[in-house]
Amino acid sequence: MSAHTNDAADPDDASDANDPGDPDDANATDGPDGAALATARARLYGLLAAAFDGETETIAEAFERDAFTAVADALPIDGEQAIPGGDGHDADSLAIGYDTLFVVPGSHYVPPFASAHAADPSEEFESDSRYHTAGEAGELLGDPAADMAQLYAAAGFSPRRGDGIPDHVAACFEFMRALCEREATLLEGGGDGPAVEAVCDLQAQTLSRLGWLDRFDEAVAEQDTAEGVFAGITRLARTFAAWDASEVVAQSDDRPSDTEHA
Repeated sequence: MSAHTNDAADPDDASDANDPGDPDDANATDGPDGAALATARARLYGLLAAAFDGETETIAEAFERDAFTAVADALPIDGEQAIPGGDGHDADSLAIGYDTLFVVPGSHYVPPFASAHAADPSEEFESDSRYHTAGEAGELLGDPAADMAQLYAAAGFSPRRGDGIPDHVAACFEFMRALCEREATLLEGGGDGPAVEAVCDLQAQTLSRLGWLDRFDEAVAEQDTAEGVFAGITRLARTFAAWDASEVVAQSDDRPSDTEHA
């Protein structure tokens, strides 16, 4: 595994962090082309990463171009009820909603990182924060952050998103985008078996750590009742990540094992 990790997600190979991908090209996934599917997955992860990183101009443009629907329609997921709607919202109004939900601690604040939604406290955590009680789950930079940081290190990846918080949802989706882009590049080049397997293994490990999106989705839906824009984006993220996790596991099961090659 270690022999292939540097090929899995070189941050220098990733597209510019401000470009979530052109959703108009997403329909290239028609047919069994694995590279095109990986590219479409990368584009949706990139769009979601930008959204959860507060790029409200990107979000507003995506709504104007109907990009969420275009990218989701290019993937075989049952996301009809998860497609967010943002009619009538510009970048400024979206920025207010984003800050209220994900930036400013208050009555509607929902932390956008995994540690805050963990069921159990980290073993070695101490905090003097008035927003967290020692011995309870929900700390900043807990075990989920350490787990994600280890995955990034294994892949030679440095997140540009997420405010330096390894388990921030924007950083996790940025990582998945890079992994999917790397998979697409490998498949377009003929599909180096061990390298593709290493990338897909990192994808599976990352997706297995995104179960907290269920709790995150429920919390955002509870707090974003007035506009519902970010509740819709969060529901799409949860739906897509769950579908992708099942697909990555299925593909792993379908790949021949070493003993079958023997």
